[in-house]
Amino acid sequence: MATIINDRIDVRISKEQKELIKYASVLKGFKSLTEFIVYCANAEANKIIKENEIVLQTYEDKKIFMDAILNPPRANDKLKRAQMNHSEFVKTNEPKD
Repeated sequence: MATIINDRIDVRISKEQKELIKYASVLKGFKSLTEFIVYCANAEANKIIKENEIVLQTYEDKKIFMDAILNPPRANDKLKRAQMNHSEFVKTNEPKD
């Protein structure tokens, strides 16, 4: 499978980091350091995306979330008290000029 080069990323790293990455790429059997770095970056990007999609997996989850954002419930007494406490805390801890 041929790799098509569409873009370039320049990265500056220490000599020690490069040697560590190079050693790992050799251990994994990659043909080049670039191939290893692209593979690892792609794998990590997919992992991060997958982890972030877990929160709202279904259309129904997304619908419920958006409804809560667009139509939030009224604040109850505990929330109002917490907001007052926070405001007082901020006022008493403001830096003095």
